[in-house]
Amino acid sequence: METKTNILLAKLINLHPKYIDLSLKRLKKLLYKLGNPHFHLPKTIHIAGTNGKGSVQSFIRNILITNGYSCDAYISPHLTKFNERIILNDKEVSTYKLYKALKYVKEINNNNPITFFEITTAAAFLLFQKSKSDYLILETGLGGRLDATNIIPKKICSILMPISLDHEEFLGNTLKKIANEKLGIIKNSDFILVSKQKKEVNNYIKKNLIKFKNLYLYGKNYKITKLIKNKFEFEFNKSKKFINKPKLNGLHQIENASVAVAFSEIISQNGLKINFKKLNFAIKNTFWPGRLEIINYKNKKIILDGSHNIDGAKRLKNFLKIEKIKPTVIFGMLNNKNINFFLRTIKNQISKVLAIKIPNEKNAFFTNEIIKYCNLLSINNSEIKNINEALKYIQKSNEKVFLVTGSLYLVGKIRTKFL
Repeated sequence: METKTNILLAKLINLHPKYIDLSLKRLKKLLYKLGNPHFHLPKTIHIAGTNGKGSVQSFIRNILITNGYSCDAYISPHLTKFNERIILNDKEVSTYKLYKALKYVKEINNNNPITFFEITTAAAFLLFQKSKSDYLILETGLGGRLDATNIIPKKICSILMPISLDHEEFLGNTLKKIANEKLGIIKNSDFILVSKQKKEVNNYIKKNLIKFKNLYLYGKNYKITKLIKNKFEFEFNKSKKFINKPKLNGLHQIENASVAVAFSEIISQNGLKINFKKLNFAIKNTFWPGRLEIINYKNKKIILDGSHNIDGAKRLKNFLKIEKIKPTVIFGMLNNKNINFFLRTIKNQISKVLAIKIPNEKNAFFTNEIIKYCNLLSINNSEIKNINEALKYIQKSNEKVFLVTGSLYLVGKIRTKFL
């Protein structure tokens, strides 16, 4: 069944000449033929942003599940297999259910042009409609305004995670243009929750959302006021409490956790019962793979981090600096990313780059291109031909700490070898 599903997924990619073509028209027509399943979804939380979407959905999902509520989620991209994208009551969709849904929407679509993300989103909506869970968390795939997930008519909450430069060829080349695309998700939301943002983005959001009375801003309505050893002090509408720090690595994960706690405070004020002890347990024990994830492998420490944009590079650099480590980096990246800025940002916190082309990704940088950038930045480097060669290098090397970064696709492909 898994092989049949993978073959079917490959066919769906070829239904449109472009992998990305932002529009809601094609999906709207298909959903109409499917009986408009997006009109019958669980209470929905919609998340947009450049970074942190996956982490905050994982925090919120864990809080809801720990408090006894059923919760679905729609996530992208996946690390290892497509099933990871569709969560039904806290479990990955079975390959059987996934295949049936994909096969059905393909038949109904009748070979009409539609992007891969659009048609798989239609399949996900069918599955979410049938699951009848209490809540659904939707991550946008790209942007917000014209993202396939934004076709839903109503949300209980729209969340804007940190916005920075990424996917400029689709969303615009300035922070304001990108923020405007992300703001497209806030329509018909019971309340809007905004994470900590860059000053320029924050000012733009406040200016454009000043008329909304249901707006909750970091720094105004909620914030982190203090960090101690195992906890952080959280303030919501001038009321303070101590929350467990998450086990997820990186200071930014505390900020992500604060968004989930703010969400819990808001829905508690609106009648949903959230137990504080269970919330604290959920925050501490949330797991989100491939984001500063540390795995011990044959007496070596392997850090897996899917960072691939400017802000991701800065957070990675801060983590390495705080931990006082300079790892050897197994590095691969898609060629629409700012490789020069990424490597320049982390160069003083690493010892060497092992350049690798991401397997089976036609739009990935070739190793000679990565090496060229490393040489320009005076970064010690060498070439790794494939993942098996990378594993052999790790095993034979005297170095104790390795970092895999530059792409979630690369992290996903290597992660399976360590588990």
